[in-house]
Amino acid sequence: MSTTTLLHGGAVIDGTGSAPQLNTSVLIQGEKILAVGAEADALVQSHQDMQKIDVAGLTVMPGLIDAHVHVTLGEPASNDELFHRREPATSALIAAHNVKKILQAGVTSFLDVDGIFNIGPALRDAINAGITEGPSMKSGTFALMTAVGGTAGRMIPDHGTAGYAEVVHNRDEMVRVVRRQIKDGADIIKIHVTGVVPARSGEIQVWTRDELKTVCDTAHDLGVPVTAHCRGDQATLDAVLAGVDIIWHASFLGDRALEAIIEKKTAVGPVFTFLANLAEYGAKVGATASVQSTFAGELEHTGARLRQAYDAGVPLLCGSESGFSITPYGNWHAREMEVFVQHMGLTPLQAISCATYTNAHALQQFGQVGIITPGAQADILVLDGHPEKDVAVLGNKSSFRHLFKKGRAITLAEVPERSLLRGERVEPWSAQLLKWDLIHQK
Repeated sequence: MSTTTLLHGGAVIDGTGSAPQLNTSVLIQGEKILAVGAEADALVQSHQDMQKIDVAGLTVMPGLIDAHVHVTLGEPASNDELFHRREPATSALIAAHNVKKILQAGVTSFLDVDGIFNIGPALRDAINAGITEGPSMKSGTFALMTAVGGTAGRMIPDHGTAGYAEVVHNRDEMVRVVRRQIKDGADIIKIHVTGVVPARSGEIQVWTRDELKTVCDTAHDLGVPVTAHCRGDQATLDAVLAGVDIIWHASFLGDRALEAIIEKKTAVGPVFTFLANLAEYGAKVGATASVQSTFAGELEHTGARLRQAYDAGVPLLCGSESGFSITPYGNWHAREMEVFVQHMGLTPLQAISCATYTNAHALQQFGQVGIITPGAQADILVLDGHPEKDVAVLGNKSSFRHLFKKGRAITLAEVPERSLLRGERVEPWSAQLLKWDLIHQK
């Protein structure tokens, strides 16, 4: 028999961008929301075995959706750690530990865009089977790259897989690998359209439009969407015209790509959190001033262009890039909303909608999750605060009072920190060169 729960008397933010509905009840039955408002109160009489929770003075809203997570990477501080200090079995165990932190941050669903050792689909299935506790999850596998590489430069091999990368060389191989990834359980296919090349500044485009279309056509024929990492106007333009479903970053967006995004209403996830954390807080963790300045400039330029896309009806997704030392799990899943308000001028309610209702696009569950309405999945966060006035409260886990995932109450508790495994982190002999002058200078 399914459990029935009434959340009585709270201020309901439904996720659509509408103003809070004051003194409003939400009735949960099983995994779904049965009724909201007066209808919920009217149905109470017909449900004798019901748990009633008084949430007067609290905010009731959809659980957060994080559209861009790397749950298997294990918070590396460098590509060296990611590519050379990870092992399949322990990486899977660590991911199962870290996914609990994501849930405790009020995230009830997320997209794992790519990862190492093909762990993502197995972790997704383990969560669904109740083997480990975590948010509902959709998952990619390896990110597709050409031999030119991705953001790890020469660490990307000429053949095969390494870290989160799988290298493809020609159209036949692209078709074969896409089909195999889908057979292996991928919910999405991800392409690294741009990458880093030694002696070249920034990222350059390393895929042709025709190659991108080959991947898109193959995946779409099997009912699977394609996402693409794009930094640069031409890369973004080619990805959109090739049929990519979600563009990540869209950095330094120009007129042509912006027009194409608006025309096709291609969803964009700028994933600003990593940039914002480096630009604003990087000095606290040893980031250089030049790196901070570079990312601050990208935030302002790309944010202004994407605001134009948003105003034209383009779905704007919230993703945290959680999985790196700058974005550790369980800490920054609400940060993107703050950036949307600060750098793009969205209202708090608009930003919340991006992180809930709109983010359901990334899960292929639009209208089913990320919204408080009858028939939707009962993923609900109850907190003491007013996120419609200040979204920063959603980053403060101490404000959370109740959390429901698929109608089941989640115990809110801090996940214990773990010890590092031997060899998991790079252990430098020194932070700088031990020169003679350093010792003998007056």
